[in-house]
Amino acid sequence: MPANLYIVFPVLNEEENIGRLLRDLRSFGERVAGEFSCRIIVVDDGSTDNTVSAVRREGEGLDVTLLSHGENRGPGASFATAFSHLRDLVGPDDWVVTMEADNTSRIETLEHMLVRRREGYEVVLASPYAYGGGFKGVSFFRVFVSHAGNSLVKLVLKIRGLTVFSSFFRLYSGSVLERLYARFGDGIVECEGFECMVELLYKLALVGATISEVEMEVDWSRREGTSKMKLLKTVRGYFRVFASRRRWAALVGEGGRGRA
Repeated sequence: MPANLYIVFPVLNEEENIGRLLRDLRSFGERVAGEFSCRIIVVDDGSTDNTVSAVRREGEGLDVTLLSHGENRGPGASFATAFSHLRDLVGPDDWVVTMEADNTSRIETLEHMLVRRREGYEVVLASPYAYGGGFKGVSFFRVFVSHAGNSLVKLVLKIRGLTVFSSFFRLYSGSVLERLYARFGDGIVECEGFECMVELLYKLALVGATISEVEMEVDWSRREGTSKMKLLKTVRGYFRVFASRRRWAALVGEGGRGRA
């Protein structure tokens, strides 16, 4: 019997992007049908356009669960909602993918990530900084800010051996999520903004996750609309993560820190 592959993404006014993404996921699901049953978890984070209608229309015939926030709460809150929903569903042999809904997460990269899992890694990150990755259509300023943020995370959280910390696009084993649930319960993700991915990566390191990366090209020309990330709000969020790190470490114990 195929394992479950849960594909999770938050949406906020992604009416123009969701159709292409779901069509790509439909084709992907057909290609991996012998190995995985693909189950899509969409968290609508207070969209005010026709995103929800587009999800229902384009997702017809797919295994799609739509979770909704009554108002915009942020991507971290969306991932928290999804992980809470998955807590009683994910088994140790299942896998969970988190990704963007704006088509900058390439399905071809996901297939590469699934190959890497066979090498024994529990978490696989898609990184534009890994050899062979890169940026297309992304402003110099945004790339610079990303580099600066990565450097700050390495310095403060002391996570070594990785090149990317904030990308949504990740693959998690069911077994490593079970360890996170055991330590943090539904508090796997506490931060509500884009800094949630840094928080989650730090917690993965605390529970001893084995982590690898694959190369990814971030191509902003594939998406419609603009980024939802607000720079100053995200910077403040990073400092909230830094301020919380000792509390999270205390929940695990110093012996729980793992390696990348």
